[in-house]
Amino acid sequence: MRTMNISLPDALKSFVDEHVSARGFGSSSEYVRELIRKDQARLQLRGVVLAGAASAV
Repeated sequence: MRTMNISLPDALKSFVDEHVSARGFGSSSEYVRELIRKDQARLQLRGVVLAGAASAV
């Protein structure tokens, strides 16, 4: 697994920390990975929906 460092303003860091605690994540990295997975799934679903809308009936 590769490492990526990000910088956040204090308000966003607090937001992440609160969600890590409230939602039972073990670390902020786990929380960010989950957000990225959800975004990937959303983009995939959007692609499927757009492909379906563009196809013939």
